[in-house]
Amino acid sequence: MSNVFSTLFWRESRLLFRRVSDLANPLVFFAIVVALFPLAVGPETNLLRALSPGLVWVAALLAVLLSLDGLFRSDFEDGSLEQWVVSSRSLSALVLAKVLAHWMFSGLALVLLSPVLAVMLGLPASSIGVLLVSLLLGTPVLSLLGAVGAALTVGLKRGGLLLALLILPLYIPVLILGTGAVQASLQGMPTAGYLLWMAALTVATITLAPFAIAAGLVISVSE
Repeated sequence: MSNVFSTLFWRESRLLFRRVSDLANPLVFFAIVVALFPLAVGPETNLLRALSPGLVWVAALLAVLLSLDGLFRSDFEDGSLEQWVVSSRSLSALVLAKVLAHWMFSGLALVLLSPVLAVMLGLPASSIGVLLVSLLLGTPVLSLLGAVGAALTVGLKRGGLLLALLILPLYIPVLILGTGAVQASLQGMPTAGYLLWMAALTVATITLAPFAIAAGLVISVSE
C-alpha cells in the first residue's frame, strides 16, 4: 500500500506541476486580496497591523476554497474515480495521497508566500513566525475538509456554490484558532494554547477526513 500511495502522490504532483495556471490562480488571488486591502483602508500602520491576522487568514481560506472545485473533477470525467472505488486498494489512502499532493502545491505555497504579504501589512517579525506555524497547521485542515465537499459535489455540473455552502461552516474553528494565535502574538500573550488546539485539529482531520472523502466519492460515483 505504501508503494501505491507514493506512486499516486508523485503522479498527482507531476500532473499538478503541468497545470501551472491552476496552481497560480489561488496564489494570485491571495496576493491581490492582501495587496489591495491597504489601498482600501488607508496606510495607517497600527490599523493594518490590527486587521492583518484576520485578513491573511480569510484570504488564505478563500484561496484554498477557490482551488478545490476541480480537485476530483478531471478524475471523475475520465473514469479514474470509478477505478479507485472498485479497486482493492484502500480508497481513503488513495484520496489522502491526492489531497496531500494538492496541499503541497497550493496550501504550502500560500504558507511560503504569507511572510512577504505580512510584512506589507506591518506585521512584526515576532508575529510572522506564529502566522507561519498557524498556516502550516491550518491549511492541511482546509484542504482536507474542502476535499470532503469536493467529493460530495464532484458529480454536479455547477457545484462550486454548493461546495462553499457545505464547507465554509466547517472552516470557522480553523479561522478562529488561526487568527486568535496571531492576534495573541501581537498583544504579547501566549500563543501555545491556540497552536496546540490547531495541531490537535490537524491530527484529527488527517485521521478522519480521508474516510469521509472516500465515502463522498462512493456516493458521487454511484449516482
